[in-house]
Amino acid sequence: MKNSKRLLAVLVAASALFGSSSAYGASLEKDAVIGSNDQILTNVNTMAGLGGFGDYNGARLTATFRSPAGLGLLPDGTILFADSRNHKIKQLKDGKVSDFAGIYVHKDAKGFPEGGMLDEKKDLSLFNEPKGIAVDANGNIYVADAGNHAVRKIDASGKVTTVAGTGVLGHKDGAGKEAQLYYPTDVAVAADGTIYVADSLNHVIRSITPAGQVKTLNALSTRLIEVSPGQVVPAGDYSDGSLATAKFNEPTSLVLDAKGNLYVSDTGNQRIRYIDLVQGKVSTVAGSSVNEAKSGLYEKKELFAPGDYADGEALKALFNAPQGLALTAEGGLLIADSGNNAVRYLANGKVTTLAGASNLLSGELDGIDRGAGFHKPTDVAVLADGSVVVADSFNNKLRSVSLYQLPAGLPKDDSVKVVLGSQWVQFDAQPEISEGRTMVPVRLITEALGYKVTFNDDTRAVQLSKDGQTIELYVGKTGIKRMEEGKEAVQKATDVEPYIKEDRTYVPIRFFAEEIGLDVQWHNDTRTAIIREKTTIKP
Repeated sequence: MKNSKRLLAVLVAASALFGSSSAYGASLEKDAVIGSNDQILTNVNTMAGLGGFGDYNGARLTATFRSPAGLGLLPDGTILFADSRNHKIKQLKDGKVSDFAGIYVHKDAKGFPEGGMLDEKKDLSLFNEPKGIAVDANGNIYVADAGNHAVRKIDASGKVTTVAGTGVLGHKDGAGKEAQLYYPTDVAVAADGTIYVADSLNHVIRSITPAGQVKTLNALSTRLIEVSPGQVVPAGDYSDGSLATAKFNEPTSLVLDAKGNLYVSDTGNQRIRYIDLVQGKVSTVAGSSVNEAKSGLYEKKELFAPGDYADGEALKALFNAPQGLALTAEGGLLIADSGNNAVRYLANGKVTTLAGASNLLSGELDGIDRGAGFHKPTDVAVLADGSVVVADSFNNKLRSVSLYQLPAGLPKDDSVKVVLGSQWVQFDAQPEISEGRTMVPVRLITEALGYKVTFNDDTRAVQLSKDGQTIELYVGKTGIKRMEEGKEAVQKATDVEPYIKEDRTYVPIRFFAEEIGLDVQWHNDTRTAIIREKTTIKP
């Protein structure tokens, strides 16, 4: 087996660049690199937040928050976010986090800030668990002030006023400050100035005219659930059809499409709904329930439909408490699937997972698409460069999801190529396809990853060793063995044999790479095997 110092130097440099990302264009459809199983390849990084539960402003990666929720974007690129448990609206601008609106004057017995309700200048105003944020064409900022059961407005001069709500929960239409809401969680503003509100615990969508009149658009739920003996509580319901008779179950997020119609994250029903405001109709565009055909949408004494996880055909896909929504440039819908700790994408009648949900458990590590971790993501927004901001609520961070890009200069031919992170690996012996598997010369690529490579002539075994771990493959024989110090060896089956060609040992790249903890994807359009580390820890 021959070596190449030049190639080794290239590979060492490439391994140092694993997980690197760059800004991508504004099109998930056009610019995405699609890997195995239709996976859109992405990189996840921390935009802001140390991860601690606090209220510290300053440099973006040392700032602390308390459950960031809704997101809003200003024309100059400033990212607004509702720091919900600090009862503030904060901003991320020029790499720094600072207060944008809201203060708190009291803390509870545990030392946590307490909210309030006061219309004043933005640096003197009081909010109570603010959630969703929307910005209109005139620069006015609207906030779903959930804990105050109100919709608030921050105008261009920095003045905070109450648009709707009395500060007391209830359900009442009418003039703005006389109307009552119950824990509104999102707002959306139409071109004509109409404000739409996800009035979550009333299970309805409300509208507020430019003149301030509040109206309920859909039917109230009459479903009651006995959650314990003698304790009956109101619950949401589910019905498509006429808007006037349609029903929702804790709708939490709204987004207006190019036609001026509404997508609704119907959280308690585990569905994405669509309101055609011209035709006055409501339909389900994504989501279903695993038990619906057998026992109905709701289990006995359950407030919500059961959540689950599945990609695929939109009306068969499964969600678990979907919340924040955002539209991409091509009209696809991004979904913060909070209970699945994932960011999902609805386009062309299919739901796919952009990031998170590899095991449905919470996590906080940065990394690649399914290797990265979230903990109850509650909102998403699309920046001008097409990258996605995620309010990672229980991690107390803002995260970014950007498309993975193949390295520039990759040959546009039928040759088999290998990419390590964002670097094209140029072998001195051409990788090839054998029995449907990508085969590569083993020594150079594994040594670049820090593995010692040895070959046993008697057993014809190739051993890759590092940090007390050895991966063993066999020339002319299927199978792979994983050995660790102090543990029993594990033998796994493979469906292709390593072989020797022109004094080099070729091994199946997927099997050995996955055994040492790397992600391997095949990009069919360019005939490229893409190898990436699953997680990274950013400073």
